[in-house]
Amino acid sequence: MNKVLVTQIRSTIKRPKRQVLTIQALGLGKLNRTVEKELTPQIAGMINKVRHLIDVKEV
Repeated sequence: MNKVLVTQIRSTIKRPKRQVLTIQALGLGKLNRTVEKELTPQIAGMINKVRHLIDVKEV
């Protein structure tokens, strides 16, 4: 599996609860926090839901 670096670049203030929970499930929650994830179909779907709040780079 490929790995990706996911960095939160925008705040979750005034965002729908679903987006806030998705960000938390990815292990984010603060600006400029970065996590490394395996690119599974589940993670890809989560990334797709909040793509406007995060930056994704392949490792």
